[in-house]
Amino acid sequence: MDTVRTVSDTKREFYAHHTRPINSIYRRVIEELMVEMHLLSVNTLFKYDAIFALGVVTSYDRFMGGYEPERDVESIFQALCRAVGRDPQQYRQDAEQIRNACQNLTVAQLSEWGNALASEPQAQPLYDCLKAIAFNPTFKYSRLFAIGLYSILERVHGEPLGNDDLQPLTTLGESLHLPAEKLKKDLELYRSNLEKMAQARAVLDDVLQAERKKRQQRSLEKNTSPDGATP
Repeated sequence: MDTVRTVSDTKREFYAHHTRPINSIYRRVIEELMVEMHLLSVNTLFKYDAIFALGVVTSYDRFMGGYEPERDVESIFQALCRAVGRDPQQYRQDAEQIRNACQNLTVAQLSEWGNALASEPQAQPLYDCLKAIAFNPTFKYSRLFAIGLYSILERVHGEPLGNDDLQPLTTLGESLHLPAEKLKKDLELYRSNLEKMAQARAVLDDVLQAERKKRQQRSLEKNTSPDGATP
Protein backbone atom coordinates (compact mmCIF):
# COMPACT_ATOMS: atom_id res chain seq x y z
CA MET A 1 0.00 0.00 0.00
CA ASP A 2 1.39 3.41 -1.04
CA THR A 3 2.07 5.91 1.71
CA VAL A 4 0.10 9.14 1.34
CA ARG A 5 2.34 12.17 1.22
CA THR A 6 2.00 14.56 4.13
CA VAL A 7 2.00 18.35 4.18
CA SER A 8 5.50 18.18 5.65
CA ASP A 9 6.64 16.07 2.69
CA THR A 10 5.26 18.66 0.28
CA LYS A 11 6.88 21.54 2.15
CA ARG A 12 10.25 19.77 2.11
CA GLU A 13 9.86 19.19 -1.61
CA PHE A 14 9.01 22.86 -2.14
CA TYR A 15 12.04 24.15 -0.27
CA ALA A 16 14.25 21.66 -2.11
CA HIS A 17 13.22 23.34 -5.38
CA HIS A 18 13.22 26.92 -4.09
CA THR A 19 16.08 27.45 -1.67
CA ARG A 20 16.09 31.25 -1.37
CA PRO A 21 14.30 33.09 1.48
CA ILE A 22 10.70 34.19 0.88
CA ASN A 23 9.62 37.78 1.44
CA SER A 24 7.81 37.88 4.80
CA ILE A 25 4.46 39.40 3.78
CA TYR A 26 4.07 36.77 1.04
CA ARG A 27 5.14 33.72 3.04
CA ARG A 28 1.70 33.00 4.51
CA VAL A 29 0.01 33.29 1.09
CA ILE A 30 2.49 30.87 -0.46
CA GLU A 31 2.23 28.33 2.33
CA GLU A 32 -1.59 28.44 2.36
CA LEU A 33 -1.65 27.90 -1.39
CA MET A 34 0.83 25.05 -1.02
CA VAL A 35 -1.25 23.33 1.66
CA GLU A 36 -4.45 23.73 -0.38
CA MET A 37 -2.82 22.26 -3.49
CA HIS A 38 -1.37 19.43 -1.39
CA LEU A 39 -4.69 18.46 0.20
CA LEU A 40 -6.32 18.30 -3.23
CA SER A 41 -3.46 16.31 -4.71
CA VAL A 42 -3.93 13.52 -2.14
CA ASN A 43 -7.75 13.53 -2.34
CA THR A 44 -8.94 10.55 -4.38
CA LEU A 45 -11.96 12.48 -5.71
CA PHE A 46 -9.91 15.39 -7.03
CA LYS A 47 -9.32 15.54 -10.76
CA TYR A 48 -7.12 18.19 -12.32
CA ASP A 49 -8.75 20.35 -15.00
CA ALA A 50 -7.93 23.54 -16.91
CA ILE A 51 -10.32 25.74 -14.90
CA PHE A 52 -8.57 24.65 -11.70
CA ALA A 53 -5.25 25.45 -13.40
CA LEU A 54 -6.54 28.93 -14.24
CA GLY A 55 -7.54 29.39 -10.61
CA VAL A 56 -4.08 28.41 -9.39
CA VAL A 57 -2.27 30.62 -11.91
CA THR A 58 -4.57 33.62 -11.39
CA SER A 59 -4.47 33.37 -7.61
CA TYR A 60 -0.69 33.05 -7.57
CA ASP A 61 -0.02 35.86 -10.04
CA ARG A 62 -2.34 38.31 -8.31
CA PHE A 63 -1.16 37.66 -4.78
CA MET A 64 2.48 37.75 -5.88
CA GLY A 65 2.20 41.09 -7.68
CA GLY A 66 5.06 43.37 -6.67
CA TYR A 67 7.12 40.56 -5.15
CA GLU A 68 10.81 41.35 -4.72
CA PRO A 69 13.13 40.07 -5.94
CA GLU A 70 11.08 39.67 -9.11
CA ARG A 71 13.38 36.93 -10.42
CA ASP A 72 12.10 34.61 -7.66
CA VAL A 73 8.43 34.77 -8.70
CA GLU A 74 8.64 32.07 -11.36
CA SER A 75 10.99 29.95 -9.25
CA ILE A 76 8.47 29.90 -6.40
CA PHE A 77 5.61 29.01 -8.76
CA GLN A 78 7.58 26.13 -10.24
CA ALA A 79 8.47 24.88 -6.77
CA LEU A 80 4.79 24.97 -5.73
CA CYS A 81 3.71 22.88 -8.70
CA ARG A 82 6.55 20.39 -8.45
CA ALA A 83 6.02 19.98 -4.71
CA VAL A 84 2.59 18.45 -5.46
CA GLY A 85 3.87 16.40 -8.38
CA ARG A 86 2.64 18.68 -11.18
CA ASP A 87 4.26 20.26 -14.22
CA PRO A 88 4.26 24.08 -13.82
CA GLN A 89 4.31 24.52 -17.59
CA GLN A 90 1.08 22.53 -17.87
CA TYR A 91 -0.62 24.87 -15.42
CA ARG A 92 0.46 27.90 -17.46
CA GLN A 93 -0.49 26.37 -20.80
CA ASP A 94 -3.91 25.11 -19.65
CA ALA A 95 -4.73 28.44 -17.99
CA GLU A 96 -3.83 30.31 -21.19
CA GLN A 97 -5.92 27.91 -23.28
CA ILE A 98 -8.99 28.66 -21.16
CA ARG A 99 -8.32 32.40 -21.33
CA ASN A 100 -8.11 32.17 -25.13
CA ALA A 101 -11.33 30.15 -25.23
CA CYS A 102 -13.12 33.08 -23.54
CA GLN A 103 -12.24 35.56 -26.26
CA ASN A 104 -15.25 37.21 -27.92
CA LEU A 105 -17.73 35.43 -25.63
CA THR A 106 -20.55 37.32 -23.94
CA VAL A 107 -21.72 37.00 -20.37
CA ALA A 108 -25.02 35.62 -21.66
CA GLN A 109 -23.19 32.88 -23.58
CA LEU A 110 -21.22 31.95 -20.49
CA SER A 111 -24.38 31.75 -18.38
CA GLU A 112 -26.07 29.53 -20.97
CA TRP A 113 -22.91 27.60 -21.84
CA GLY A 114 -24.67 24.27 -22.41
CA ASN A 115 -26.29 25.54 -25.60
CA ALA A 116 -24.36 28.70 -26.38
CA LEU A 117 -20.78 27.39 -26.37
CA ALA A 118 -21.31 24.11 -28.23
CA SER A 119 -21.41 25.96 -31.55
CA GLU A 120 -18.44 28.25 -30.82
CA PRO A 121 -15.23 26.59 -32.14
CA GLN A 122 -12.83 28.80 -30.19
CA ALA A 123 -14.72 28.07 -26.96
CA GLN A 124 -14.44 24.28 -27.36
CA PRO A 125 -11.81 23.79 -24.61
CA LEU A 126 -13.99 25.69 -22.14
CA TYR A 127 -17.15 23.88 -23.22
CA ASP A 128 -15.48 20.47 -22.92
CA CYS A 129 -14.18 21.29 -19.44
CA LEU A 130 -17.54 22.58 -18.17
CA LYS A 131 -19.38 19.61 -19.66
CA ALA A 132 -17.03 17.09 -18.01
CA ILE A 133 -17.57 18.75 -14.63
CA ALA A 134 -21.35 19.04 -14.99
CA PHE A 135 -21.63 15.32 -15.70
CA ASN A 136 -19.22 14.21 -12.99
CA PRO A 137 -21.33 13.27 -9.93
CA THR A 138 -18.23 13.01 -7.73
CA PHE A 139 -16.61 16.29 -8.83
CA LYS A 140 -14.37 17.65 -6.08
CA TYR A 141 -15.13 21.35 -5.66
CA SER A 142 -12.31 23.60 -4.44
CA ARG A 143 -11.71 27.28 -3.74
CA LEU A 144 -9.10 27.35 -6.50
CA PHE A 145 -11.64 26.02 -8.98
CA ALA A 146 -14.02 28.81 -7.88
CA ILE A 147 -11.28 31.37 -8.54
CA GLY A 148 -10.86 29.85 -12.00
CA LEU A 149 -14.59 30.38 -12.71
CA TYR A 150 -14.36 33.92 -11.35
CA SER A 151 -11.38 34.60 -13.64
CA ILE A 152 -13.38 33.36 -16.63
CA LEU A 153 -16.23 35.74 -15.82
CA GLU A 154 -13.74 38.59 -15.42
CA ARG A 155 -12.27 37.78 -18.81
CA VAL A 156 -15.66 37.68 -20.51
CA HIS A 157 -16.97 40.73 -18.66
CA GLY A 158 -13.94 42.72 -19.77
CA GLU A 159 -13.68 44.99 -16.72
CA PRO A 160 -13.48 44.75 -12.92
CA LEU A 161 -16.45 42.97 -11.41
CA GLY A 162 -18.75 44.63 -8.90
CA ASN A 163 -21.04 42.79 -6.52
CA ASP A 164 -23.91 43.23 -8.97
CA ASP A 165 -21.94 41.49 -11.74
CA LEU A 166 -21.70 38.08 -10.03
CA GLN A 167 -25.13 36.67 -10.83
CA PRO A 168 -23.86 34.91 -14.00
CA LEU A 169 -21.35 33.11 -11.80
CA THR A 170 -24.17 31.88 -9.56
CA THR A 171 -26.05 30.66 -12.63
CA LEU A 172 -22.93 28.94 -13.93
CA GLY A 173 -22.30 27.33 -10.54
CA GLU A 174 -25.84 25.97 -10.42
CA SER A 175 -25.47 24.40 -13.86
CA LEU A 176 -22.30 22.66 -12.64
CA HIS A 177 -24.00 21.49 -9.41
CA LEU A 178 -21.56 23.42 -7.22
CA PRO A 179 -22.34 24.33 -3.58
CA ALA A 180 -23.79 27.82 -4.05
CA GLU A 181 -23.13 29.17 -0.56
CA LYS A 182 -19.58 27.80 -0.50
CA LEU A 183 -18.89 29.33 -3.91
CA LYS A 184 -20.13 32.72 -2.73
CA LYS A 185 -18.14 32.66 0.52
CA ASP A 186 -14.94 31.48 -1.18
CA LEU A 187 -15.08 34.29 -3.72
CA GLU A 188 -15.90 36.88 -1.08
CA LEU A 189 -12.85 35.75 0.88
CA TYR A 190 -10.69 35.76 -2.25
CA ARG A 191 -11.65 39.33 -3.13
CA SER A 192 -11.22 40.45 0.47
CA ASN A 193 -7.75 38.88 0.69
CA LEU A 194 -6.70 40.55 -2.57
CA GLU A 195 -7.65 43.91 -1.06
CA LYS A 196 -5.74 43.14 2.14
CA MET A 197 -2.66 42.11 0.18
CA ALA A 198 -2.82 45.32 -1.86
CA GLN A 199 -2.98 47.30 1.39
CA ALA A 200 -0.05 45.36 2.85
CA ARG A 201 2.01 46.03 -0.27
CA ALA A 202 1.17 49.74 -0.06
CA VAL A 203 2.33 49.86 3.56
CA LEU A 204 5.52 47.98 2.67
CA ASP A 205 6.19 50.38 -0.21
CA ASP A 206 5.79 53.34 2.15
CA VAL A 207 8.21 51.78 4.65
CA LEU A 208 10.78 51.03 1.96
CA GLN A 209 10.49 54.53 0.54
CA ALA A 210 10.98 56.05 3.99
CA GLU A 211 14.06 53.85 4.53
CA ARG A 212 15.51 54.96 1.19
CA LYS A 213 15.02 58.60 2.14
CA LYS A 214 16.74 58.03 5.48
CA ARG A 215 19.72 56.36 3.80
CA GLN A 216 19.98 59.19 1.30
CA GLN A 217 19.84 61.75 4.10
CA ARG A 218 22.52 59.93 6.13
CA SER A 219 24.70 59.67 3.05
CA LEU A 220 24.27 63.38 2.35
CA GLU A 221 25.12 64.30 5.93
CA LYS A 222 28.15 62.02 5.93
CA ASN A 223 29.54 63.60 2.77
CA THR A 224 28.93 67.20 3.87
CA SER A 225 31.40 69.07 6.07
CA PRO A 226 30.26 70.77 9.33
CA ASP A 227 30.25 74.21 7.70
CA GLY A 228 28.04 73.01 4.86
CA ALA A 229 30.78 72.66 2.27
CA THR A 230 31.56 69.42 0.53
CA PRO A 231 35.04 68.18 1.47
